[in-house]
Amino acid sequence: MTDPSKNYWLMKSEPFKYGWDDLVAEKEGVWDGVRNHLAKNNLAAMEVGDEAFFYHSREGLEIVGIAEVTVAGILDPTDETGKWAAVKIKPKRKFDNPVTLKQIKAEPKLADCELVRLSRLSVAKIKPDEWDIICNMAEG
Repeated sequence: MTDPSKNYWLMKSEPFKYGWDDLVAEKEGVWDGVRNHLAKNNLAAMEVGDEAFFYHSREGLEIVGIAEVTVAGILDPTDETGKWAAVKIKPKRKFDNPVTLKQIKAEPKLADCELVRLSRLSVAKIKPDEWDIICNMAEG
């Protein structure tokens, strides 16, 4: 169940560039390289302790686990202009049953989810009720 003191997110990454296993190996990773204004605003709104679904894009098209924000409000170290946001995250839990985009799109209660509505957005806000539905789907 969701915690009302937290915000919930979804962060997309191509697994061949930076996947769940890479985050696990690093123990804490910097989420950088985002160059979309809405995604940047979402990164900037994140707080320590917020949770995010880790979504494998392009390959897999599925939520594979949950990460936790460990450091918020930092500037993207790959950005020389100082305009783009970043956060640090750590792996919290890998899903035994990843939740596919196909499953999410088939669930009517998730029709308004940013993952569905704004499919190209790399960092999306997830509503608490959407979070609970997706977590239940991962339980099988």
